[in-house]
Amino acid sequence: MPKTDSPKNTVGCKTENNAKKVNPIQQWNQIDWKNAEKRVFKLQKRIYKASRRDDVLAVRRLQKTLIKSWTAKCLAVRRVTQENTGKKTAGVDGVKSLSPVARMKLVNKLKLSSKVSPTRRVWIDKPGKDEKRPLGIPTMYDRALQALVKMALEPEWEAKFEPNSYGFRPGRSCHDAIGAIFLAIKQKSKYVLDADIAKCFDRINHEALLKKLNTFPTIRRQVRAWLKAGVMDGKRLFPTSEGTPQGGVISPLLANIALHGMENAIKELADTFDMKRPDGTQLAKRDKRKSVNFVRYADDFVILHEDLTIVKRCQEFIANWLKGMGLELKPSKTRLAHTLEEYLEEKPGFDFLGFNVRQYPTGKYTSGRVKGKLLGFKTIITPNKDSQKKHYKKIAGIIEQHQGLSQTTLIKNLNPIIRGWCNYFSTVVSQKIFERIWHLTVWKLIKWGIKRHRNKGRKWVYLKYFQTIGGDNWTFATCTEGKNPTRLLKHSETKIIRYVKVKDDASPYNGDTIYWSTRRGTHPEMLKRTASLLKKQNGKCLHCGLSFKNGDLIELDHIIPKSKGGRNEYNNYQLLHRHCHDEKTRTDGSLHRDLISQIKLPRNYKWVQDMLVTC
Repeated sequence: MPKTDSPKNTVGCKTENNAKKVNPIQQWNQIDWKNAEKRVFKLQKRIYKASRRDDVLAVRRLQKTLIKSWTAKCLAVRRVTQENTGKKTAGVDGVKSLSPVARMKLVNKLKLSSKVSPTRRVWIDKPGKDEKRPLGIPTMYDRALQALVKMALEPEWEAKFEPNSYGFRPGRSCHDAIGAIFLAIKQKSKYVLDADIAKCFDRINHEALLKKLNTFPTIRRQVRAWLKAGVMDGKRLFPTSEGTPQGGVISPLLANIALHGMENAIKELADTFDMKRPDGTQLAKRDKRKSVNFVRYADDFVILHEDLTIVKRCQEFIANWLKGMGLELKPSKTRLAHTLEEYLEEKPGFDFLGFNVRQYPTGKYTSGRVKGKLLGFKTIITPNKDSQKKHYKKIAGIIEQHQGLSQTTLIKNLNPIIRGWCNYFSTVVSQKIFERIWHLTVWKLIKWGIKRHRNKGRKWVYLKYFQTIGGDNWTFATCTEGKNPTRLLKHSETKIIRYVKVKDDASPYNGDTIYWSTRRGTHPEMLKRTASLLKKQNGKCLHCGLSFKNGDLIELDHIIPKSKGGRNEYNNYQLLHRHCHDEKTRTDGSLHRDLISQIKLPRNYKWVQDMLVTC
């Protein structure tokens, strides 16, 4: 077995020979993260390639090496204590927001075992519903250990996962699932089974999951302990006999492993279909498999086929398949429909991941052609009505909450909401919907102004709060002479850009850095400024020189700090990892000056300010 790295001989720390004598806070800050990332990724890439060629012995050997690696432990701790947005959320032990000294202690304590702490239950609201969803928050120690185990398991399973599985996987998103559906129906109208699994995370059978995981005993015991750890709700401990806790680092991966095999099972079922050509001969197995389309995102999936009886047969088969994992379909969210015609008084089309997928009949001059024949329809994907209502309701709620606040504050709180929603739907036919929601938003803003100035008329409110910018008279912006006004983003300004679906067998662990760097620079959920900078930086962080990976938190940094005269210009921007941004800010002097500028002292204490500056 290859020799594992330790605090004394690893590249992770610059002070190798004196690691025990070095102050822990200095030891953490002196870790060479660039070299650490490279070493761990090389191991993950080797695990992925070994799994692709079904070399089980090599996969297990490399996974054991990675789990024992001191460098991998450091990266796991950094992931949950510095990069994770939930780093300030405590588990049952109350530990959160670890200092550099505590991080180093946590690294040295990480070790797989069968003893774990129960998770802390937190209830959060479901978006747009009155229901609440339970989250299980592990302790910081268990989160770091889960991140370490996930590093070892994810490359192995990324080589096995089916091509049309898109949820909770690196390098894949909702837009890839929608793109797969569009490719499946753009040339044929089909029946669709739109289904949802009832309480998927809460009802997964533990024994069936562990059997499918099929890993070596050390990881198996550790995963089993996490599944059986129990949940603390207040002061009461509840046992967990089934399900995976939502909120854990490794839970999404375990859920994907539990649902792995659905697409392959449907393809094998397709071999038994009675499908004939016009001349009466049976179709080849390859053609039968291609005729059935299966697309899954987490616990939501669709099955598409042009024959209704085959779709119903697939529904019965999937219902029986799910029983083996202790799961079942949710009747209220499972429906049969047709993409073009009305079926059982159901409107044509279906909703999936916030989008509405539907085909509309067209004339011969607007219809596409396949092998010279007219299709007679067009496939159009738009934001569904529920997404539109929730978005406008959120905008209206923010406007009502800011009745007594300034226009600048209102604009700053609305812009992220509008930008995020429009970017999500910028890959489909959304322009008319964007314009409609913007008109509704304008009327809501006018009412907001009338309530603030009850003695003024509508025309006065329009002249005060709406400016003429770029020939547009309806720009909601502040009136500041000689300066750039703070303006509200318009929905209709978002450009519609076609999204290119990810390759079926592509994975970030395959080592194709050119392909993945290009994809990250053109993602629809990414700001235009961020995408432009990513393209300029070739998908790499300019501080550490490593490529940005899926899940990395990317932050905008001023090359010359604003406290030293730097401006808000494109040439002064760069993209860095969050941890790299923290390190640069700590060393470029901007943090010290910003803190001094925030200190407000009387004039008599001018000498104190001078002393702080000299320090």
